[in-house]
Amino acid sequence: MTIGAGTKVCGLIGYPVGHSVSPVIHNNLAEEYGHDLVYVPLQVEPGKLKEAVAGAEAFDFLGMNVTVPYKSEVIPYLREIDPLAERIGAVNTLVRTEGGYRGYNTDMPGLYRAMCADGVHIEGEEVVLLGAGGVARAIAYLLLDKKASHVHIFNRSAERAIKLTKEVNEAAKAAGTGSAERTTPFATAYALHEYGKLDQSRRYIVIQATKVGMYPHTEQAVIEDEAFYRLAKTGYDVIFNPLETRFMQSVKAAGGEAFHGLKMLLYQGIIAYELWNGVQVSEDTANRIYRKMEEALFVKG
Repeated sequence: MTIGAGTKVCGLIGYPVGHSVSPVIHNNLAEEYGHDLVYVPLQVEPGKLKEAVAGAEAFDFLGMNVTVPYKSEVIPYLREIDPLAERIGAVNTLVRTEGGYRGYNTDMPGLYRAMCADGVHIEGEEVVLLGAGGVARAIAYLLLDKKASHVHIFNRSAERAIKLTKEVNEAAKAAGTGSAERTTPFATAYALHEYGKLDQSRRYIVIQATKVGMYPHTEQAVIEDEAFYRLAKTGYDVIFNPLETRFMQSVKAAGGEAFHGLKMLLYQGIIAYELWNGVQVSEDTANRIYRKMEEALFVKG
């Protein structure tokens, strides 16, 4: 492509960002649609986030993605925030508006589109969620929004699991899907070692929402016990590098289906691109971009 004065710029704010495959998504989408747009990773040193957002506005960047550690920290520097992002308390996409940026969270809808593409359905299902950090928080709200029957939240720190569980149960009650209509709360908290309290006669959708098992520590899993994985009919790992994590291997060994997080990354990026450019990306196009992401990861790996 030819980059000129009329080329629109989008980018990724985070620290670090050198590992990101997001440019593969957006630059290939720009090529697919013939948009005069370039997407670049922009590493922002700690303490420089406010200046980075102001600089993007000054340079009239069309939009930005935001990754760790700035998904919550960026919120005070936005002109507006989408209600979903406000409810989750995290922003990963900035869309240029008059006088600044509007913040969105595309992680949650990105995961949902990825799960739908993989044939995994949430409504009416009991789900085990491993982790209670920012990603897990967004997923817990997704499970509530998409009418899972119950979510069991496990975390190394039981206090964090309890805090997230209380928050989600309050949201469920406010939405009219809480204790007023059920005999049990929507979410239950556990310390990580308490998985034996799960109903051993059931099989669950298990979502792995921690960094455990991410490259280069690929031999690790947040839970090692084979007995736990026999409870998993479907395992979903938010990690995408490696393409098959120890968690996924354990789910498959126990007879379940397992998926990695690359499609979640794909669809959160696609939704951001749709917001920036007012387009609807087809599944055929999404599949082509997905194959390019796999190729990029294979080369990098």
